[in-house]
Amino acid sequence: MSNMKKYIPWIIIAVVIIWLFSAYNGLVNKEENTEAAWAQVENVYQRRADLIPNLVNTVKGAADFEKGTLTDVIEARAKATSINVDPSNLSPEAIQQFQQAQDGLSSALARLMVVVERYPELKATENFSQLQAQLEGTENRIAVERRRFNEVVREYNTSIRRVPGNILAGIFGFERKGYFEAEEGSEKAPEVKF
Repeated sequence: MSNMKKYIPWIIIAVVIIWLFSAYNGLVNKEENTEAAWAQVENVYQRRADLIPNLVNTVKGAADFEKGTLTDVIEARAKATSINVDPSNLSPEAIQQFQQAQDGLSSALARLMVVVERYPELKATENFSQLQAQLEGTENRIAVERRRFNEVVREYNTSIRRVPGNILAGIFGFERKGYFEAEEGSEKAPEVKF
């Protein structure tokens, strides 16, 4: 029995080391999941950006179409695609800047679709209908991927805030990640006037 006592400290040290490696690797996995989810968010936003030139070219063909609306869409797309967020720095500020640029593009696209309503011949073309359907599908994908990203970020942020993860996070520099948030004022129902 006395021989066993001399191994107890080594066993304890081995258990602590194994636990530290396991906890650290768990945080790394969650951080990687966050970055992978972010990559998928960027992927679906890129899909939307890639559809816009085709949509603009299709709409350009309509006689007397408002050029200002097309210019707004093109400029909003350029701004949205110029904002790059480093996946290792998904801070709330970086996410907000990215989201604002994307919201600007969403707003410009919404204005475009309102203007298109005045052109039944454009709406009737198969090419426009297909592009509109693809754009609507992409908007749904964006919503799904943003929700998934927020879930992964919540899991990661929770892990680095709980004991003992917060200790390891502090030692190894794991930092909180930002969330996608609803647009300011979206909690209010829009006013509909006839």
